[in-house]
Amino acid sequence: MITAPNKPEPPRFCIVKPARISNAQRVHPTRAIVIRLTRLTDTSLIVHWFTESHGLIKTVAKGARRPGSPFAGRLDLFFGGEISFQSARKGELHALREVVIHDWREGLRKSYGSTLFAAYCCQLAESAVEPEHPEPQLYQLLVRALNHIDTNEPTMRALLHFERELATMMGILHEKREPSSSLRETLGALPSTREELIARIGGAS
Repeated sequence: MITAPNKPEPPRFCIVKPARISNAQRVHPTRAIVIRLTRLTDTSLIVHWFTESHGLIKTVAKGARRPGSPFAGRLDLFFGGEISFQSARKGELHALREVVIHDWREGLRKSYGSTLFAAYCCQLAESAVEPEHPEPQLYQLLVRALNHIDTNEPTMRALLHFERELATMMGILHEKREPSSSLRETLGALPSTREELIARIGGAS
């Protein structure tokens, strides 16, 4: 696309129109991170994933809340591993088929600050892309951030690094401007958890 000489480049991530998973009813394997859980029924969950191959997706985990379910103990925030899901014939709610967890990230639950930091990273990553649009670089950035906080205390340095890396990937980083300002302008807002997170970790570096 030809642009005017002085017109800034748009963000790298797709924030206009979501892609759609093709081949309805096909089973798709991918690496993924649980970023949100929603109760669907007394026995089932909607699991929001950030995946390596398909970006943001939502799956139904039928019977996940039943004792003895094959999903029991495998679906919790920030868990990471390999999943397979069957694409929906209509809509964006796919069927979860298999889950193999490799990264339990138990350290993220040892302190509220760590949990809050992980949640902020997931929320910010989620706000940067449209559903079902693969962004493997952002997936890897999120993996690195969660793994770091899994074994280290959350700090302002880590927070600012994550924001800087995301702004760089989106092509909106400016030398004379804070990455958070560029992200806020591009995305419309930053997750509300940011203020609480900064208040909690203070000037920790």
